Amino acid sequence: MATPPRLKAHWFKPEQAKNPAQTGSAIAFIAWRVATHAIRRLREAGFDIDAGAAYFGVLRELLVFLLAGADRIAHARLGAEGRTPFTTAMVLRASEILDENESDLLGPLAGGASYADRFVEQFNVLSGHYAEFGWGERDGPDFAFTRYLGHRLEALVPEKDRRWVLDQVMAAEVPEAVGLLQRAMDGVFSSEPRRARRETMGGE
Repeated sequence: MATPPRLKAHWFKPEQAKNPAQTGSAIAFIAWRVATHAIRRLREAGFDIDAGAAYFGVLRELLVFLLAGADRIAHARLGAEGRTPFTTAMVLRASEILDENESDLLGPLAGGASYADRFVEQFNVLSGHYAEFGWGERDGPDFAFTRYLGHRLEALVPEKDRRWVLDQVMAAEVPEAVGLLQRAMDGVFSSEPRRARRETMGGE
């Protein structure tokens, strides 16, 4: 299986305050790497996710799922006041990364629209749906939260893969992705000084 991405455990110097917006931007990049890792795992498991529009469709769904989870964790760590700048910066940075990659690979959208705006709109709609489900800071997403992602992906994979993708997501991809996300967020929210050597996460 694909080797889990190596993610920085600490993103800030210990003597510097951790601004929620800076932290949110860092988590956006982490979520991007975790989401692309999940697609590699799905491909290795035999799911056909072609490069191009199909790839980015799946990627956006995984990103929304992870950002919605990060938003829940941030609320528990930062409270309502810190959560707003954190989540705003996180979603906007994720939309910028998507826009750069989709524009390069798929070309510009017609009518002057942007991939970034499209993702922000998608997040705003789906985060309202995910808000109906549970996500514990340590336990992660509940059954309904994860199942909703699986159902969203069913419409994006080839017909031959649709009866299997829900089970694969719930049994394998979500536990792996959520574990990586939670450990990374533990790192960026940590107030402990960094060790002398650079720390990374391998998701063992």
